[in-house]
Amino acid sequence: MHLLETRDLTYVYPGNVTGLDHVNFIAGRNARIAVIGANGAGKSTLFKHFNGILRPTSGTVLVHGEPITQKNIREVRKFVGLVFQNADDQIFSPTVEQDVAFGPMNLGLDAETVNHRVDEALAMVGIEHLRERVPHHLSGGEKKRVAIAGVIAMEPQVIVLDEPTAGLDPKGVKDLIGVINALAREYGITVIFSTHDVSLVPEVADHLYVMHRGSIVAEGRVSDVFADLELLSSVRLDVPVIPKLIRQLREEGLDIAMAYTLDEAKAAFLKTYRERA
Repeated sequence: MHLLETRDLTYVYPGNVTGLDHVNFIAGRNARIAVIGANGAGKSTLFKHFNGILRPTSGTVLVHGEPITQKNIREVRKFVGLVFQNADDQIFSPTVEQDVAFGPMNLGLDAETVNHRVDEALAMVGIEHLRERVPHHLSGGEKKRVAIAGVIAMEPQVIVLDEPTAGLDPKGVKDLIGVINALAREYGITVIFSTHDVSLVPEVADHLYVMHRGSIVAEGRVSDVFADLELLSSVRLDVPVIPKLIRQLREEGLDIAMAYTLDEAKAAFLKTYRERA
């Protein structure tokens, strides 16, 4: 049984504008899944179906094997947490601690349990030191981590991040990559995220979906999808910088193994250098 699944999911906006067209999507346990596509591809629309913010025109969204209904929507939103692109849309309490506590308190949990969840969520994203700070005085990267902590405090099994690195400086992006990877690898939370930055994908995803005009046009392992240059070009996407560089070096006659992450590239270059030395 999949944690999250859509079957022929279709959504039509008012005015007969198709947002999603028969989308089939699967997320399993401990997964790191990226969804990429140009503006208007349908990424945000898809994500809003994952926890019932939008209701399908046709098709089905299954959470832990059960269709989303009015009766189970509360449980669905504990199971699947959504972090919006703009963290300010989710942060509204006077302090970070109060903001992270808001969700658990509304579940009717006792004070001790709420405090435990807040402590754990702040620690997981590395912002314990911001506990008493005013959220709107924080940096963009810090706000994103507050928003993620607020979702974590609900103890979801799936966290969905819509363009999580949008507007962040390089340090903020690096910090957020660490958070995303830790959620999946250390805490067993399935992470689904969208991004315009294709170079980010190999660092934080094992599986990749490509969307175009409301449809999924490709999916598979990151390396397999990025090997299809013709497909990527047809949907106005580029290849990450590292594999692009290696392909160009191969065309110049350098025998070097393909790589997608910085660590992979370092190992490939060192291997080639030592063999030629």
